[in-house]
Amino acid sequence: MSFVKEFKEFAMKGNVMDLAIGVIIGGAFGKIISSLVDNILMPIIGILLQGVNFQALMVKVGDAEIKYGMFIAAIFDFIIIALVLFLMIKAMNNMRKKEAAVPAAPPAPSNEEKLLMEIRDLLKK
Repeated sequence: MSFVKEFKEFAMKGNVMDLAIGVIIGGAFGKIISSLVDNILMPIIGILLQGVNFQALMVKVGDAEIKYGMFIAAIFDFIIIALVLFLMIKAMNNMRKKEAAVPAAPPAPSNEEKLLMEIRDLLKK
């Protein structure tokens, strides 16, 4: 099998495509959460903390600026993303439990089983 053909088979498997789609959606989701934190939550938290601007929080060490305010915003990003993912996984697990709890309908008897039931019923008579 040629390398190109083998790679094509690997790349077109469902799991690889699902993973690629998940990474793309995850990247977009991360941008949305970052925007939420940077543009909505951090200003509100700053107001609650008497006008603290987290983007401006930094310490100068010589010529270097250590921007710990942006680090705090990144921590909020992580916490929100982790919380949303936790809630999504919890909801999916609850749906799976409900699906598993529903009893499956018994399979319909085969022709052979029907014939045996008829013979049994005739023998009873």
